Amino acid sequence: MKPSSYLTCLAAIVGAFCVLSAPAKAADAICYNCPPEWANWGQMLKNIKADLNIEIPGDNKNSGQAIAQIIAEKASPVADIAYLGINAGISAAGQDLVEAWKPARFGEIPEGLKDPQGRWWTVHQGTLGFFVNLDALGGAPAPACWADLKKPQYKGLVGYLDPTSAAVGYVSSVAVNSALGGTLENFTPALDFFKALASNGAIVTKQTSYARVVSGEIPILLDYDFNAYRAKYTEKGTFAFVLPCEGTVTFPYVMTLVKGAPRAANAKKVLDYLLSDKGQLFWTSAYLRPALPVEMPKDIAEKFLPASEYARARAIDWDKAQAAQKGFSTRYLTEVR
Repeated sequence: MKPSSYLTCLAAIVGAFCVLSAPAKAADAICYNCPPEWANWGQMLKNIKADLNIEIPGDNKNSGQAIAQIIAEKASPVADIAYLGINAGISAAGQDLVEAWKPARFGEIPEGLKDPQGRWWTVHQGTLGFFVNLDALGGAPAPACWADLKKPQYKGLVGYLDPTSAAVGYVSSVAVNSALGGTLENFTPALDFFKALASNGAIVTKQTSYARVVSGEIPILLDYDFNAYRAKYTEKGTFAFVLPCEGTVTFPYVMTLVKGAPRAANAKKVLDYLLSDKGQLFWTSAYLRPALPVEMPKDIAEKFLPASEYARARAIDWDKAQAAQKGFSTRYLTEVR
């Protein structure tokens, strides 16, 4: 055994076994919820290493899990930055989990996409819809509307992320609720919809499920346009993004500086980099709409659905949506799960 390895032996009633593990490489900064398979964070982390010489390991938490971990470590912070859905960013600020700090280009971010004190700010946005593996539908057509997902021909084919934990899960709830006539004060349409999906064999996951759609395990996932376009243009197989006929929503993703970040100097360099021209243009190559008014290259813009399709995407007051999330989650856990 090499001197640099650790040997952990665990005794059990029936005997003993040993697990050999190598020590983790020290990181130059820690980002919670920077999943390599989501929004092409994997390549972004490589770019940060190449351009800033700052090593950040990928992290597969979702927004809710990231906040829970930051709370658990509040007395001795581990993370430096966190990438969160805007609703989770608002929650983190309200719980005093993040620092008020403004990156260099903070003033260029449009109003409504940043906290005035700098506790969170948008880096990019996505639009919620259906990420579809057409080859895995068993001959069924791609669904066009929210209502289609309740049909028997899609039994066991539809998945979504847990709306009580993952940001995209709650966004899916807000999207379908708004599309079917609900309000942020009345989530009954969304809850009735998820009950119907449960009866139709819906698959509910905790983590980003890009790979499960690509493999065909989840043929239809409530997810963002950027994931669907990535699969359509980079993966083997036939994939599509569908903006449901009844309507949907757009959703900002934000960055935060964790309060008491142990590597704050590196963290701030990274946060500035994500809003640089290079950083913002990178997000367009991952089929995301950047927070700053950076023009999307024509060859990338042409890969999106037409603007007339995106006209069905509604703007939401995410402050109000965040305030409504606890009540929705309580009802979901009681009525659906």
